[in-house]
Amino acid sequence: QVLLAAAVCTKAGKAIVSRQFVEMTRTRIEGLLAAFPKLMNTGKQHTFVETESVRYVYQPMEKLYMVLITTKNSNILEDLETLRLFSRVIPEYCRALEENEISEHCFDLIFAFDEIVALGYRENVNLAQIRTFTEMDSHEEKVFRAVRETQEREAKAEMRRKAKELQQARRDAERQGKKAPGFGGFGSSAVSGGTTAAMITETIIETEKPKVAPAPARPSGPSKALKLGAKGKEVDNFVDKLKSEGENIMTSVGKRSTEAAKVLAPPVNMESVHMKIEEKISLTCGRDGGLQNMELHGMIMLHISDEKFARIRLHVENEDKRGVQLQVKPVWKKMPIAESQIGLKNPEKSFPINSDVGVLKWRLQTTEESFIPLTSEC
Repeated sequence: QVLLAAAVCTKAGKAIVSRQFVEMTRTRIEGLLAAFPKLMNTGKQHTFVETESVRYVYQPMEKLYMVLITTKNSNILEDLETLRLFSRVIPEYCRALEENEISEHCFDLIFAFDEIVALGYRENVNLAQIRTFTEMDSHEEKVFRAVRETQEREAKAEMRRKAKELQQARRDAERQGKKAPGFGGFGSSAVSGGTTAAMITETIIETEKPKVAPAPARPSGPSKALKLGAKGKEVDNFVDKLKSEGENIMTSVGKRSTEAAKVLAPPVNMESVHMKIEEKISLTCGRDGGLQNMELHGMIMLHISDEKFARIRLHVENEDKRGVQLQVKPVWKKMPIAESQIGLKNPEKSFPINSDVGVLKWRLQTTEESFIPLTSEC
């Protein structure tokens, strides 16, 4: 099949949207579409018409025609199947089959046409795949936008918190009968009354643009300017005043109490002979379900703290039926694996004292979904 062009035209042969898949001039495609209505016979119900050079395969859509222009040696059955897919694509993007609606969504239709046909040959796609390809949805873009929105929300919350600190400092100064401190680098005379402080607070809360700190101006006299982000004596004094007024203040856990916040692990009861078993699983699952690969690695670690137990043997019961591969170091191997005993190869030697020694390893690689220990759906 060689498809020359796909077009949506009026009953008079005027092209609304036309996509050429081979090299063609605009004059030629307009001439072919203008000649198309004159070739149709109203008495017949065929959906194609031929000329000496090309074949028109068409489908009426209310006042319009969906027309495919192909070569004469193309497969008519494939042409009709492609025409049916083209006709189903148009209602996906246009609410009404009218000339204005087609013109408004012309680029969406052209992108969809390109997904159906490439270089004159049809691609193996369906309607759902065309919709997915043209949307060009990007997971990375969604993640980037989500991170950016989170950062903007955090910046707004930080600005509100700073504004509340400024308001609280002004109230404390008014309660003590002192002059309200200056904000930022404007000096002590910049904020003289409550109205100006309220205006500054409103500006900090409402603004969304990143603020550049102005160069600090030298005040004429001594000033006690409030420094943003400094939680020093001012905060301690404010807390002391609240306590004196009967407020119950809960001390927040800061850097000083990080040691108390550490959760201590429960102690392990270790005897003269201590064995530790570790297993690690790494698996890959598909987005739509199904196990692609799963690998399990296990190990038995032996720790001996008493020298009189340094020549012991380990009896391991192996009731595995899944095909786990066992591995024992040659230096430890004394008995056959069938007897399930592990000891020293040389009876004159002993296990190391006060150190962890790996005596048995096992490995399992499978694609059986029933072996997955944990699954999640979202």
